[in-house]
Amino acid sequence: MHPQKKQEIMDDLEDFANGQFFYQKTGRAWKRGYLLYGPPGTGKSSMIAAMANYLSYDIYDLELTEVHNNSELRKLLMKTSSKSIIVIEDIDCSVNLTNRKKNNKRNYCDPEVRCGSGSACGGEDGGNSITLSGLLNFTDGLWSCCGSERIFVFTTNHIEKLDPALLRSGRMDMHIYMSYCSYPALKILLKNYLGYEESDLDYHVLKELSDVVDKAEMTPADISEVLIKNRNYKQKAVTELLEAMKTRADRNFKCGSLRDKISDEEEQEKRALETPNEGSEFEEPCKEGENKEKMKS
Repeated sequence: MHPQKKQEIMDDLEDFANGQFFYQKTGRAWKRGYLLYGPPGTGKSSMIAAMANYLSYDIYDLELTEVHNNSELRKLLMKTSSKSIIVIEDIDCSVNLTNRKKNNKRNYCDPEVRCGSGSACGGEDGGNSITLSGLLNFTDGLWSCCGSERIFVFTTNHIEKLDPALLRSGRMDMHIYMSYCSYPALKILLKNYLGYEESDLDYHVLKELSDVVDKAEMTPADISEVLIKNRNYKQKAVTELLEAMKTRADRNFKCGSLRDKISDEEEQEKRALETPNEGSEFEEPCKEGENKEKMKS
């Protein structure tokens, strides 16, 4: 993660932890929601652990597929302590909370989209499952006001699949995009795993790393694996990492070119279907019309 973004998150966590007077004065529930989203391997779970360590909070990892109904969900919330982080990881995979705007068919379970052991809408166990409204109350309803100094964290690889009601401020107050590894984050990884400062590396190597890291689109997990494997051979670790990045960048470039080529071919085919070809039967009426005009003149 970029150091500036990391500092913003730390400042926000500190403001929350030290905000008892503010929340009491404004009459707001002392809670805050964070949504971590991005490709797999970008450090969402590690971010949660870092947040808990930074604030010295407990973590409650909630597995929604094991919760049978809204009442059970409420009981679990009541059992959590203050100064805690309540986590629901991969929420788009745990339950069926799809974006209602993308669902053209309205049915009896909209807006209370059922999820859990039953089918998405109804089913044999549909009446005995978590609903979207139940989860909304869990994060921002009357249930969530019981207790104080709680943080809710949702993670997902596909934010577009989540219903907008889950994402609004008051439920998920801060949206944090966990991106592929950037150059500032890469320098931190090199320091943590190999003990390398920026001044320890050759200028040309640094230049190559900075040029290729964004094109490679490698996650921190991918880079960490290369560094851990070669942690006893620092120079070899940097060399292998650079080669891996170049290979990934070349592959991404070829895939991108292929996608562009396919898109161009599809566009050309579409235009060909919409526009008559030269010498086709559609030209004959035009030519006949031109001949008649000449004869009249």
